[in-house]
Amino acid sequence: MKTAAQALTEETDPFCLSPARATRLLTGAPWRRFAVAGDSLAAGTGDPSPGYLDRPWGDRVADALRRVRPELVYLNTGTIGATAADTLGQQIGGIAEFGPDLLHLSCGANDLFRRRPDFDAVEETLRHVFRAAAGTGARVTTFTLGRAFDVPVFPDFPQRVRALNTITRDLAAEFGIVVVEMWDHPLNSRPDLLSADRIHFSTSGQAVMASEVVRGLADVLNTVTVSGR
Repeated sequence: MKTAAQALTEETDPFCLSPARATRLLTGAPWRRFAVAGDSLAAGTGDPSPGYLDRPWGDRVADALRRVRPELVYLNTGTIGATAADTLGQQIGGIAEFGPDLLHLSCGANDLFRRRPDFDAVEETLRHVFRAAAGTGARVTTFTLGRAFDVPVFPDFPQRVRALNTITRDLAAEFGIVVVEMWDHPLNSRPDLLSADRIHFSTSGQAVMASEVVRGLADVLNTVTVSGR
């Protein structure tokens, strides 16, 4: 028998925004050059989910923005396996040349897959990444990692994720970056959330992440509107 979570589709998922709703939330969005950088989370890696469009979260956000800004240009340099240092050394320069006015960063997760992660070094590298991103002048967003990841070889992996999320939140506050919180999102409790590798969100998760990014951007737009009155 299917569970309620497994029976969901993109149309019935309570956390997914319909295209029409996403368009309404993004009405007035000023962004015309959207870039995404980082690791496989940035790239949108994940297995297909029945009932959901097989499309990464970043592509979905770009689609939503194009319904408001048809001239939007989108660049995604997310690379499977990229560390924070890889993102800094191999992606940020090209992103800066692209000249985004909206930029999403997702990196640091692959630094956790070490025998003993050096969180001080991770924080320092991420500070350089976030500083460079903020220096582009773009509105910058980032995710916290969800708690659903299953990495049996590292029994302390949840603690590692919490440590990285703390670093991410602190740096986001330092550089004025919008945090899209996925750590304790109800989505994490779904039994069919993870792909076969037990690490990446399936496309049902991609759909929800895209919706959460749109909600985060809508909050930015509302704040700007209110403060501008």
